[in-house]
Amino acid sequence: MDDMWTRLGTQLIARVSGPMKFRLVLQPLMASFFAIRAGLADAKTGKPPYFWALFWDRSQRAEMIKDGWKGVGKVFILAIVLDVVYQIIVLRFVYPGEAIIVAIVLAIVPYLILRGPVNRLARREKKTSTPPADKPRLNKAA
Repeated sequence: MDDMWTRLGTQLIARVSGPMKFRLVLQPLMASFFAIRAGLADAKTGKPPYFWALFWDRSQRAEMIKDGWKGVGKVFILAIVLDVVYQIIVLRFVYPGEAIIVAIVLAIVPYLILRGPVNRLARREKKTSTPPADKPRLNKAA
């Protein structure tokens, strides 16, 4: 069992300097792009911050997971495929558990970290940029 964890750690660390290391930057950037886009859409529609509401709002959890998967699912699948290709090239064997761990770290974690704060920042910006509705405006034509 200890050998498995040692192998897992060694192989995960080796990905940083191995071939195809560009994906370690590219995939989190893609996930971040989709998280920012979804966070801005959430702010526009008045939805709560994603990660927080995912845990605390049970009534909409299934819908939120579906929406999140729509946003990051393609990046997640791409991360798995690229990691399998990496494993075939370097290790000459496929470890599915490692591919899933790498895909979660490269796609889902950045998405979860960014979507909620982008929503909050966009809502805060929206509040400060809109004029107060209770002030009457003067009509110059009258």
